[in-house]
Amino acid sequence: MTAVNINGRVHQVDAAPDTPLLWVIREWIGMTGTKYGCGVAQCGACAVHVDGVITRSCQLPLSAVGKAKITTIEGLSKDGLSHIVQQAWDKFEVPQCGYCQSGQIMAAAALLKEKPKPTDADIDAAMTNICRCGTYPRIRQAIHAAAKMIQA
Repeated sequence: MTAVNINGRVHQVDAAPDTPLLWVIREWIGMTGTKYGCGVAQCGACAVHVDGVITRSCQLPLSAVGKAKITTIEGLSKDGLSHIVQQAWDKFEVPQCGYCQSGQIMAAAALLKEKPKPTDADIDAAMTNICRCGTYPRIRQAIHAAAKMIQA
């Protein structure tokens, strides 16, 4: 059994050390907000925070997690909707199909924690997640709006 701290709760999982964190989160713990996209850490659908750092969980083995604190989309806010980025996403109707959005939101939250007043260049550099629907202009609008809400 391996202990893993996800969203402030320690879970005991019986998973092989090379099991990707994504599958531990989804299959062993049952939190399905973090999505499988490409499986090679390129698309960002599987993004979570590991000790506050945006990380693509599909390529992170359980053995590398150790005592790190993992935050998934379910743990970003207490009610699952009230984080400032989630509010901005809703206001600007960012999702189209919605599949990549949990990873997008996690990346945007990490960006705003590091840079509360991001420029367009900062957003472009940080938001490397792939959105097949092409909602990038709305993503940028939502991030700028969230930044203004932080400053208010």
